Amino acid sequence: MTGHDTPVRRSIEIEYWVVDEAGHLTDPGELVGASPGVEREFVAPLLEIKTSPCESTAELRSELFGRLRAVCQRADEHGKRLVPLSTPLNHETIAELPSDRTRIQNRVIGDSFQYVRHCAGTHIHVEQQPGAAIDQLNTLIALDPALALVNSAPHFRGRPLAAGARSELYRRLAYADVDHQGRLWPYADDRDEWTDRLEARYDEFAGLAADAGVDPAAVEAAFDPESAVWTPVQLRETFSTVEWRSPDATLPGEVLRLSETIADLVGRLDGTDVRIEGSTGEVGEAEIVLPEFDALRDYVDTAIDDGLGDPRLRAYLDRMGFDVEAYEPIARELVGTGAVTPSEARSLRLEYADRLRAAVDRPPSLEAD
Repeated sequence: MTGHDTPVRRSIEIEYWVVDEAGHLTDPGELVGASPGVEREFVAPLLEIKTSPCESTAELRSELFGRLRAVCQRADEHGKRLVPLSTPLNHETIAELPSDRTRIQNRVIGDSFQYVRHCAGTHIHVEQQPGAAIDQLNTLIALDPALALVNSAPHFRGRPLAAGARSELYRRLAYADVDHQGRLWPYADDRDEWTDRLEARYDEFAGLAADAGVDPAAVEAAFDPESAVWTPVQLRETFSTVEWRSPDATLPGEVLRLSETIADLVGRLDGTDVRIEGSTGEVGEAEIVLPEFDALRDYVDTAIDDGLGDPRLRAYLDRMGFDVEAYEPIARELVGTGAVTPSEARSLRLEYADRLRAAVDRPPSLEAD
């Protein structure tokens, strides 16, 4: 609740790999029409499931699980499964669906764009509150290390990469040669500063596209300052939300638990003092203290590299309001397994697809209801 005790709407988008009965990545096909909010992603074997903005965890749970159940039932009919892993674990080539956006990104980013094709994630949107949007943005930036709570794959092309392989691929590899993109941005002072950042990043991207021989009219038609940005936390004018794009694709109950805490923390900033100080960070009853950005980056790096195995990170997330013990990141089950062969990857996809299917049939009961 906000300081005015009004519900804060929130929504979820989750991407899942689609596989056949042998664990091979496959096209979603008939699954796209199984429910409202079910869409294709920019690569062929990914399916995105979106909810509408919901005013409570109970409403969000009902809609998310209802849509997932419809997709899973359709998948059963067509010999397909949904896989709640952030990478396919071991897969060489993943085809894109043709579009002007991806064509331009490939020209601008080059070979490194291949890393993005192996990433399946979760986006959590929280409704902007009048007068509190920048505090919401900055708080979500400070909560970014919570990505460790739902790390779901440590492998890329069969080799161990990081506890949060998707974050490693997306933030450090895909946009390594594109300034200011992919990684977490510092706190913002106000909305004007945020707008200036967006416009500067758009100009940079348009300049790179021109250097790569892309027609400026094509860039203008496919992108605007908001959609030309790839950073984990964003103010979204299009939806009037603050969006957190860091979590991996994972089991829906874990995503629901995470979104509940995020909505509570980011949604109650109206009337709460938010300040940036020191390196520890803490959510209190009357104030929220965000760590200085350099300290925050250390927590983020730990979340990607080591996940919840690091006690300092666990203590930080606890101080910031998360029930760390309630989470069981899938990646922890796979860390230490060494290399994963293609056949082992297919078996693991099916194993976690079974776990997702069982979870969809048993929606969690949440205290917030």
